[in-house]
Amino acid sequence: MKFWSLLLLLCPIVATAAPVLVKQVTQSEDGLVIPYQEYRLDNGLTLLLNTDKSDPVVHVEMTYHVGSAREEPEQTGFAHFFEHMMFQGSKHVADQEHFRLINEAGGTMNGTTNQDRTNYFQTVPANHLEKVLWLEADRMGFLLEAVSQQKFEIQRDTVKNERGQRIDNQPYGLVGERMGELLYPRDHPYSWQPIGYVEDLDRVNVEHLKAFFTRWYGPNNATLVISGDFDTQQTLDWVEKYFGSIPTGPEVTSDKPQPATLSASRYQTLVDSRIRMPMLYVSYPTVWLGHKDEAALDVLANVLGGGKSSLLYQELVETGKAVSAGAGHYCAELACTLSVWAYSNPSEDGALAPLKAEVDRIVGELAERGIKKADVDKAVTELRANLILGLDSTKGKARQLALGQVLKDDPLFAINAWRQLAKTTPKQVTAVYQQYLQNQPAAVLSVVPTDKNDWQVAKPNYVTPERELPTTAEQIVANVPERQVTDDFDRSQMPVAAAPVTIKVPTLWQDTLGNNIQLQGIVNDEIPAVSIILAFPGGQRSEKPEQIGLASLTADMMNQGTERLTSGEFSEALERLGASVSVSNGFYTNLINITTMTETLPQTLALVEELLLKPGFREQDFKQVKTRALESMAQSRHQPSWLAQQAFRQLMYGNTRMGLPDEGRTAQVEAITLEQVRDYYQRYYNPANGHVLIAGDVEQAQAKQDFAFLTQWQGEAANMPEVEVKPQPGKPGIYIVDVPGAVQSVLRVGHRALPIDATGPFFHANLMNFNLGGNFNSRINQNLREDKGYTYGANSYFTGNRDAGVFLVATDVRGDVTAEAIKNILQEFKQFEKEGPSKAELAYLRSSYSQQDALAYETLSNKAGFLLQLAMMELSPDYLEQQQKIVSDVDAKALTKLAKQWLNPSNMVIVVVGDKAKLEKSLSELHLPLHDFVIE
Repeated sequence: MKFWSLLLLLCPIVATAAPVLVKQVTQSEDGLVIPYQEYRLDNGLTLLLNTDKSDPVVHVEMTYHVGSAREEPEQTGFAHFFEHMMFQGSKHVADQEHFRLINEAGGTMNGTTNQDRTNYFQTVPANHLEKVLWLEADRMGFLLEAVSQQKFEIQRDTVKNERGQRIDNQPYGLVGERMGELLYPRDHPYSWQPIGYVEDLDRVNVEHLKAFFTRWYGPNNATLVISGDFDTQQTLDWVEKYFGSIPTGPEVTSDKPQPATLSASRYQTLVDSRIRMPMLYVSYPTVWLGHKDEAALDVLANVLGGGKSSLLYQELVETGKAVSAGAGHYCAELACTLSVWAYSNPSEDGALAPLKAEVDRIVGELAERGIKKADVDKAVTELRANLILGLDSTKGKARQLALGQVLKDDPLFAINAWRQLAKTTPKQVTAVYQQYLQNQPAAVLSVVPTDKNDWQVAKPNYVTPERELPTTAEQIVANVPERQVTDDFDRSQMPVAAAPVTIKVPTLWQDTLGNNIQLQGIVNDEIPAVSIILAFPGGQRSEKPEQIGLASLTADMMNQGTERLTSGEFSEALERLGASVSVSNGFYTNLINITTMTETLPQTLALVEELLLKPGFREQDFKQVKTRALESMAQSRHQPSWLAQQAFRQLMYGNTRMGLPDEGRTAQVEAITLEQVRDYYQRYYNPANGHVLIAGDVEQAQAKQDFAFLTQWQGEAANMPEVEVKPQPGKPGIYIVDVPGAVQSVLRVGHRALPIDATGPFFHANLMNFNLGGNFNSRINQNLREDKGYTYGANSYFTGNRDAGVFLVATDVRGDVTAEAIKNILQEFKQFEKEGPSKAELAYLRSSYSQQDALAYETLSNKAGFLLQLAMMELSPDYLEQQQKIVSDVDAKALTKLAKQWLNPSNMVIVVVGDKAKLEKSLSELHLPLHDFVIE
């Protein structure tokens, strides 16, 4: 292959020097800026530093300019595959140690791959920065020494499992793959998805992977971003120490843009046995990332389908012609598309042709409607708010810097793109409409259920060309020379973390309003924004037995505007403020979540007041909301993960509210009336005995004044019914939910356990579970994913609410190993029940828990969530100190005793969602009671 020229892989040795400062940005005229310093190392590594002392954390993000677009057409999925391999250890870091070290530090980590780049990121307490840099440098410079055929085979199975879980076994999972094939020729790098084709992974070997790494994973093709609490000079010294001696890789240049070109509209049909609602997906080729027309196209997509106020939503969803509809302009480095989607209602007429005609009409009538300045202003305000909220964390800032630098050589590309949007005129938007949409060809995909081909938009007129693949696997020996790295220190010695950071719980203020309305807040002015949660007593527990689903339906109706403003008008008013308001419900509460800029807080709260005191509750809205809810419920029953969750709930809690779907059952929801919604609202949206939780740039006195409108509510506080909790109805054994043709099996294994608490038996039980299935390096995940290659991931946990709870293992496994996976899970229970945690596992538990709170309060949403937890569980802020004491005092004997209490394999209820015909024989050989199970 021309791709694997070994001459290209030879890398020169370079002499190192201190990182050179290239650029420094500290402020901007409009106030939108991420301050940074840009450095360049001799080997080509780009370093971006963003200092943020607000929390004792650092975020380290390494981004390589290689995604699926760098792959050969017959060797797809390599970039994503390599993302997996980068966590499998390197010369000086043992297999799985990267995950363990980050978890042990109390941090979080992951990696992602898209068409254009692959990134690896971790957020840790600031005292672990040197260790993270050592880890990242080791896998950049010394990965291949640790790559083996066995690791290759295991991760190949893991990637196949990921594809099965996320694509092949998911409703609509193949839409992205089919649209790529429909839009682009076979040799276009966007014609395949980052996860690739299974046959390509089956055909290659570890030598191909080594060559891919050497070609693309050099420091000159990487950008390292560090954001958070660090000393600049010390960090520069560490970066030079660990990265400076790694040799430059082969030269890398950016590919030229290759937007799709269509001479005529292309039609294809995807038959998906896992769906109920037909889907229309239409994509118009446009430009590429950073093109001068991108901003105007973003506005155009916003007008068409950017929320409830958009043309598509108002004319299709609000009229009942579609269950859901929207549009977006999706830009990547080489090409962009403006895409429109809509779901038809199979209960009325699932045909997509009339829906496509409606979409064409709406797009066509834009010529007469025109683009208004108000359209542009709304899009500008929305994007500005999103940018500001994205600056709320070290991760958000690092991600923006990395994206801009890697793809556009401009760390502030996202902010500069907003500035370009702010200069966009209606005339420019009209021009791009005429150039890219009006009477232009598009790629049109009809997604229909089995035996419903007559619902397709049109007969397919385009056949995707067959892939041209080698007849036999190409056998190569990469013979990659070891990177010659000369150091004056011993890389095998892992850096020791500095002194532990000081973790401070945010300062809280408390107050009351009216009828025992509790106000709690955290003042924080890092960004000019506020996150608010209104929590009122109610939720699912307040529903009458004959009205299950009423809480959810009422929340949906509360999202439909006010007496004065329709749903679209209310959404538009919020969008023009850069704000969002959403109503939802939990088991105990009805919730209103509010996010807004500080400058528009008064206007936003005026809309919230109007919504709470004068909701619209229109008959036409109710009809449409109920229709959408019923269709969503019906579609859920095609989702394997939902089937597993619901089957397990019913077996744990029976025919009580905790055992029924959150959204209710079809027959009961169909019977709910608008009058019942109004009555539920009057009873259970009463702020009395509720909580107002505020995090952000607003002081206590101002907050109390702003929320005084809550005291206007008329009516007595509702009495909350007792929660019905019955003994577990499901007997131990295996329960099969049959999904013919399923390529994977979804497993839930567990039994009833404990109600949730912060420092009691529930907390202790989760400590016991930590090393069993509570983290990536836990026994169950290591067994099923890393040792066996059965799954993309497996975990176990205790969960519940204040009245009851369960213990369970959750995983999706290959269908052919379902029985073996169950056997291995039960064996892990037996072993942990017998032995408990090892000395090393106990140390790992203590280290992980002792530092993880450093990351707990970074964003406004983190802070608001913390306040909600305090309120719902009636906790004092010092409960975290109590937890730390419990962790430091707990011993292996106590945890082993808990394991014996909760891990008896003979007590386990096992739910299997999969193809019964293929599974029944192997499951019967486990010699456990075997039952068919049907979701009620």
